[in-house]
Amino acid sequence: MSKIAMKSLFTAAVALFFAQTALAGVKIEHWVASSGARVYFVESRVLPMLDVQIDFAAGSAFDTVGKSGLAAITRGILDLGAGERDESQIAEQLADLGANLAGGADTDRASVSLRTLSARDKRDPALDILKLVVTRPSFDAAILDREKTRTIAALKEAMTRPDSIAGKAFWAALYPNHPYGRQAEPDTVAAIQRADVVAFHQRYYTAANASVTLVGDLSRADAEKIAEVLTADLPKGEAVPLPPAPGAPAKGLKKLAHPASQAHVFIGLPTIERGNPDFFPLLVGNYTLGGGGFVSRLMKEVRDKRGYAYSVYSYIAPMRQPGPFQIGLQTKRSQAQDAIKVARGILDEFVKIGPTEEELAAAKANLIGSFPLRLDSNRKLLDNASVIGFFGLPLDYLDTYQAKVQAVTIDDIRAAFGRRVRPADLVTVTVAAD
Repeated sequence: MSKIAMKSLFTAAVALFFAQTALAGVKIEHWVASSGARVYFVESRVLPMLDVQIDFAAGSAFDTVGKSGLAAITRGILDLGAGERDESQIAEQLADLGANLAGGADTDRASVSLRTLSARDKRDPALDILKLVVTRPSFDAAILDREKTRTIAALKEAMTRPDSIAGKAFWAALYPNHPYGRQAEPDTVAAIQRADVVAFHQRYYTAANASVTLVGDLSRADAEKIAEVLTADLPKGEAVPLPPAPGAPAKGLKKLAHPASQAHVFIGLPTIERGNPDFFPLLVGNYTLGGGGFVSRLMKEVRDKRGYAYSVYSYIAPMRQPGPFQIGLQTKRSQAQDAIKVARGILDEFVKIGPTEEELAAAKANLIGSFPLRLDSNRKLLDNASVIGFFGLPLDYLDTYQAKVQAVTIDDIRAAFGRRVRPADLVTVTVAAD
């Protein structure tokens, strides 16, 4: 057999394994380390790899007032020097081991992830580096200044782009006087000092505020030992409470001028938090409304029938507190108001009557049929398991996902959209619209 044929056979075997794993369900084991950190583990022996992710409730929602961007800066320089090693030494050692660190910070969480070979001579030194950057970052002042300069330059450039302007204004309008609505600005990043970064790390990068997820070629016993070692030197700390629930959005129209030829339009409002029982009706319904690409109602009416936009979409993004429902589109400046009218009309009608039986069946078929592709690699398993762990979802969430999608009815969708997507409370933000 040729090398190409062997490679193809191996690839097919791996794909088949993961597809069967997804259909059979994913066993997520959970315990609490002696440090107080929550641990989630999925054993997967198909590849000699180990993926580890440590999540902290340390996203931008916890930025110090007046210093938005602190969470991102802290996470951004976490692995640029730790203990006695500078950023070059860390990068070189990871390269020698064939391992890599990744991660970032979003609104709710800051993440540090490691991918390494599972052989002990590779795994153990790679895990040592992960532990070092999480527990003993140096936060070198010169590196902090460098990264602040880069961040400020990127923010200033973003302030010239209509899509970025619209996105920032949209979140500010959705979450006025709430941490979710605060955005990094050049002046807030400039105000960040090394002492702020150190204090943020001490407050939020603690064992009680941590969720550790391990996926790969590992036994439960070894997973327990690794979790113990990784979190033993973290300050015990205490779990960070949720940010306050968002108040009412600044509903209505916010129109921002810009010389661009294309108008950018965002429409939406806060909807649900992670784990809310309305998630599945909203998920299934949104596929028909605007999440199903070319088969969605928004795409058919706004793009296909009227030619107002090349692309139009809607999505729902649950967070620790109610995250946004959003409709987005780009169109000619002169067509913006007409496009908004059509999109709002489609949404109003959908909230009242929901999908047809045919649309419901198509949505379920797509969501159920594509589900195994969400679990066809260790990286995807890690992503899903870490979300389950960080947000406290049921351990059988992946096992029951397809059944919960299948159980959704048209009445469920109408009721959920009626509760959560209230047309009278919608925020509309336009940039460069006539």
